Amino acid sequence: MGGFFAAALKEDCVFDLFYGTDYHSHLGTRRAGMAVYSRAGFNRAIHNIESSPFRTKFEKDVHEMKGYMGIGCISDYDPQPVVVRSHHGTYAIVTVGKVNNTQELLDEVFGESKLHFMEMSGGEINKTELVAALINQQDNLIDGIRYAQERIDGSMSMLILTPKGIFCARDRLGRTPIQIGRKDEGFCASFESFAYMKLGYHDYHELGPGEITVITPEGMTMLASPGRKMRICTFLWTYYGYPPSKYEGVTVEGMRYRCGAAMARRDYLTREDIDTVAGVPDSGIAHAIGYSNESGVPYSRPFIKYTPTWPRSFMPTIQSKRDLIAKMKLVPVTELIKGQRLLLIDDSIVRGTQLRETTEFLYENGAEEVHVRPACPPLLFGCKYINFSRATSDMELIGRRVIAEQEGSEVVERTILEDYANPDSERYRRMEEQIGKQMKFTSLRYNRLDDTVAATGLPKDMLCTYCWDGQE
Repeated sequence: MGGFFAAALKEDCVFDLFYGTDYHSHLGTRRAGMAVYSRAGFNRAIHNIESSPFRTKFEKDVHEMKGYMGIGCISDYDPQPVVVRSHHGTYAIVTVGKVNNTQELLDEVFGESKLHFMEMSGGEINKTELVAALINQQDNLIDGIRYAQERIDGSMSMLILTPKGIFCARDRLGRTPIQIGRKDEGFCASFESFAYMKLGYHDYHELGPGEITVITPEGMTMLASPGRKMRICTFLWTYYGYPPSKYEGVTVEGMRYRCGAAMARRDYLTREDIDTVAGVPDSGIAHAIGYSNESGVPYSRPFIKYTPTWPRSFMPTIQSKRDLIAKMKLVPVTELIKGQRLLLIDDSIVRGTQLRETTEFLYENGAEEVHVRPACPPLLFGCKYINFSRATSDMELIGRRVIAEQEGSEVVERTILEDYANPDSERYRRMEEQIGKQMKFTSLRYNRLDDTVAATGLPKDMLCTYCWDGQE
């Protein structure tokens, strides 16, 4: 997915930029970068973080970089920030989002000019560089940002560092957040609100969908008012977000507690049927605590995630290696597994590989039963708006594979898929049962979409639920 951070201070901003960006490390997988501006100009550093954490890679840069304004990012794929020289002047840009119509936009840009793009390994184009090229099609930055966001099929939020200030632009429908913090020395902008809390900032402003603001050491100015329509990603609370973060005033940890409690209220299992509730580390833990508190079934940790040298299981680019590392990281506590009837909660089931292997090692260590309760509904549609996973086809989702088996074809009519998304339908029941059998769970029951939405406390029409119900 990726995340970003910016600081505009009356003093050197590099310390805040370094730690504020580092606090987003849970969101990214491959690249990280920082760019700062001072009277001497721009200074930028980009490093590969696939095998080493952000702080290790940027320790030297922190002591060498100087500037009173800066932007930083943790990136899924593209090396960022990109430094651009154009008729707007020189600026640095970072982005978070997804572009589905890359070739169409490239054709458009090539048609308007004789630009060229640096090709990354794998033959792909740096999406942030493409966004900058779109911005440069217009006469000023504000029009350029709006134009880029209108032309992009997908979603795009961005931070743009200029000598005059840092432009902060949330995507048109607010699928990803940008939050402004303030302290006496200046302002910051952040994807994750918790990232500035320990740096002395306080909540100041949360950008609305499509809003554009600029921050300087002296203040914040709104340049484009927010739109009325919002579709913030619900998966931010279910999985992506770090527990102390909040979006639209709703904390991640609180939402997960409510999700777990809702699952407990609907479950047919009782304290008579299960011995303990456990969460798959890390994002399943709060859901499991919520379930335990509501049901009265004791909470335990039958396995521990080893994180000192393996902070993220998705660092390797090869799926089989990521699955292997995820399996290696979960270390069993045999005393809490042997002879136990476990109810296991994970944030979601995507491909199913990791959770199936987790279940297998619980059985291998003596578990009597393993009941699984994902904290969100079945994923039936690949995300079009953020880089949720590296999946290249909906058929990588276990829900879609099972639907294809039941329907006898990978091509399924939209109305049929909508029926599978309905938790009260017979098709949904059969799909859920078949997934449970394939995964070798004692039982499987997904959280319902209406309960997931209710746990946020926000109206459904403010939320993006596309991956679950296909509604845009």
